[in-house]
Amino acid sequence: MEPNDLTLAEARDALRARKLSSVELTRAHLAAMERARGLNAYIVETPEVALKMASASDARLARGDAGPLEGLPLGVKDLYATRDVHTQACSHILDQFKPPYESTVTANLWRDGAVMLGKLNMDEFAMGSSNETSWYGPVASPWLPPNWSVERARAALAGDKTGLLVPGGSSGGSASAVAAHLCLAATASDTGGSIRQPAAFTGTAGIKPTYGRCSRYGMVAFASSLDQAGPIARNVRDAAIMLRSMAGPDVRDSTCANVPVPDYEAAIGRSVKGLRIGVPKEYRLDGMNAEIEALWASGVDWMRDAGADIVDISLPNTRHALPAYYIVAPAEASSNLARYDGVRYGLREPAKDIVDLYEETRAHGFGKEVRRRVMIGTYVLSAGYYDAYYVRAQKIRTLIKRDFEDVFAAGVDAILTPATPTAAFGIGEKGSADPVEMYLNDIFTVTVNMAGLPGLAAPAGRTAEGLPLGLQLIGRPFDEETLFALGAVIERAAGPMELPKPWWA
Repeated sequence: MEPNDLTLAEARDALRARKLSSVELTRAHLAAMERARGLNAYIVETPEVALKMASASDARLARGDAGPLEGLPLGVKDLYATRDVHTQACSHILDQFKPPYESTVTANLWRDGAVMLGKLNMDEFAMGSSNETSWYGPVASPWLPPNWSVERARAALAGDKTGLLVPGGSSGGSASAVAAHLCLAATASDTGGSIRQPAAFTGTAGIKPTYGRCSRYGMVAFASSLDQAGPIARNVRDAAIMLRSMAGPDVRDSTCANVPVPDYEAAIGRSVKGLRIGVPKEYRLDGMNAEIEALWASGVDWMRDAGADIVDISLPNTRHALPAYYIVAPAEASSNLARYDGVRYGLREPAKDIVDLYEETRAHGFGKEVRRRVMIGTYVLSAGYYDAYYVRAQKIRTLIKRDFEDVFAAGVDAILTPATPTAAFGIGEKGSADPVEMYLNDIFTVTVNMAGLPGLAAPAGRTAEGLPLGLQLIGRPFDEETLFALGAVIERAAGPMELPKPWWA
């Protein structure tokens, strides 16, 4: 086994036992990244920074002064500000931006001894479900499309990647890098499913924590009341280890909760006997994919076999969640992205006056999907339509939140649903003619963000064609521990997820 094939927990234990050094572990990942550049998971590699951090970690390990993540190489989604290192949210409008400050989440990781390998690709400003909207081009999943030969896949990888599988979005670079063993784990973010959907598509584990569990300071904003930081990792245990370091109060973020951060890893292997697991009838969609429905049924059986009680529940306002989300999120995006004007930093297009500067810079700096969402958001916030659309969507959001509160008040400990309506699809397959087709990928995940709840996607099996599938667990506010305990049950019952061989190298 190569060092980069270790899980985060295995690598941590090996470093502490002095079976390998952080420099060796980091070099193995840097070599794997070089071989996998065709996947386009990383947009910036930081080998000098990584090796310097790894050397410092080895010194701390030698003197017994190791942090929780000491010497472990990680990838960072390009949404997070990293001091003096490229941070553009994969948008042309932030061209050449290198912030003079560090996001709280990444500062927490470096505080705990982690090593930064580089910045990971993502959908522009986190707007997308497939990682095809990035200024730096699409990310390819390391999973081979069904019935494709290695030769055909390599040819597509060297071209425009059409037909290769998407890793999901917006955190596609994070998911692809973790699945391909190009980092031990990665930071990600979730506004409507952008951690859980990529995790399900790539056979990895990801958690969107409760809103306010992780600081948003230094994260490039998309929709401020929905965005939340979280990890994507090789398995549920690794995600638990990552979240403990990422989370915590922050005086610089007024929405960050001042609550203790538990030892999430201690929840792995904990008994789930007696927990009440809700199964919402509204998630059974007309024409639902048969493999997804069968996977959900298997998940119910695994919960029951582990001693949990299964109860049928109703979340009646689920059917309104997707349209309400695609009013609230673009509205907040319209407000947040108004700051990018070519005046202070980033791209500046030649112009004859200030109005022309704004128009030219934003027209050339924003991609098609970002422009679409800004226009939608501006429309629903306009004087003539604010009450008809935005206010109504916020009222629906309150009803969605109340549905969950009623279910949890009735004694349900967690909710089990599919993570995605399908397995991964091909690059170029969806969204080109009808963006709504792409938006429907979020149908099982957006309710969690609208209600501010924690949601975890655990690897749960594969399709008949061999593609990964995931199940979603939704929990009470600030009860991520229960989700980790239940996610470990799913992962254990489903068996090991056979990761793809490095056909891309």
